[in-house]
Amino acid sequence: MSLATPKAVAHAYDVERIRGEFPGLHQEVHGHPLVYLDNAATTQKPRAVIDAVERFYLRDTSNIHRGVHTLAERATATYEGARRTVARFVGAPAAEEVVFTRGTTEAINLVARSFARPRLAPGDEVLVTWMEHHANIVPWQIVCGEAGAAVRALPIDERGVLDLAALDEALDRGRARDGNRIKIVAVGHVSNALGTVNPVREIVERAHARGVPVLVDGAQAVPHMPVDVAALGCDFYAFSSHKVFGPSGIGVLWGRSEHLAGMPPMLGGGDMIRSVSFEGTTYADPPKRFEAGTPNIEGAAGFAAALDFLSGLDRESVLRHEEALLAHADEELAKIPGVTRIGTAPDRAAIVSFSVEGIHPHDVGTILDGRGVAIRAGHHCAQPVMRRFGVPATARASFALYNTHGEVEALAAAVRGAQKVFGV
Repeated sequence: MSLATPKAVAHAYDVERIRGEFPGLHQEVHGHPLVYLDNAATTQKPRAVIDAVERFYLRDTSNIHRGVHTLAERATATYEGARRTVARFVGAPAAEEVVFTRGTTEAINLVARSFARPRLAPGDEVLVTWMEHHANIVPWQIVCGEAGAAVRALPIDERGVLDLAALDEALDRGRARDGNRIKIVAVGHVSNALGTVNPVREIVERAHARGVPVLVDGAQAVPHMPVDVAALGCDFYAFSSHKVFGPSGIGVLWGRSEHLAGMPPMLGGGDMIRSVSFEGTTYADPPKRFEAGTPNIEGAAGFAAALDFLSGLDRESVLRHEEALLAHADEELAKIPGVTRIGTAPDRAAIVSFSVEGIHPHDVGTILDGRGVAIRAGHHCAQPVMRRFGVPATARASFALYNTHGEVEALAAAVRGAQKVFGV
């Protein structure tokens, strides 16, 4: 089966040219052309990212902020230039509001530990939603457990859509007590398990009207849509490089400067200080205050290259292409008896979760892998979502800017093949 786009779509989009930039796509798995549909877990890397990391290792390997020799100065320029690239990419007012972390998980933990924890007291609450990734649940449980506070989850309906009326009710209930007991709202921009796109701007407006700050987990949003943190109005925004075509092990916390300035560091060590003595330590200003130790410099180089690559594309065309892939996948899976889609929100990113009657999702994933189709099977680090829909796990196909309509058809054919194997 050819994996190229079988027919012209309604918009001009040269997907084959883009695929040519991603070496990892051009291989066989078990004798079949690779169909990579696990992009919500991690994305393939364009040649520009590979070249940026290789160039750092070949020419610029050194530590940052400490040396006066040429390589150290080049490494520092690469690292701080990456910070400026991230700031431009998400519309941050200042590069100093961009904190490099190991990824979205560490970024959320930083906010939980350094921003929320000092503000939490017995009886306080942190609001999350039923569709959150574990990375946006567990850190809040840890700090709330220490403080005697509670994590409250906002409900979602049978489509996977957030109940905004419940948000208003929870915010008003919190304010009706002695002082405002809701200390922060933490919400995913896009659900990794369902694809639901949450109305972040509206959520922020409702929370801010009650004086409550908002953190947004943007790990699944940034690869698919333009993000402007100033326009969203949120207080913190977190995302990871590896989900947006960059290297693993590096991500970003963007935070409002007034919040970052009042937050203590989460980790102590080198490069996050102004002065150290045995009598006490004075911390550096943000963002260095939160970047203890030698950072992932080569990762920053690749991260910036990934964002530059994405910025060089017509983001509107990318979005329309992914919307067309999603619609095609919905249509093809709907034709297969026994396949049930989990999460049918009207506003979704390019993620399809589904179950196949009579076949465990892990078996679906294994059989599809034998046909060269890479999907994810499991609870997707979102066990509350699985409980909400009464399933132990789902199969998940997630699309990116380099996927084709031919690959959508390969997915559907592989699912039918799995049914034949199991006789269902």
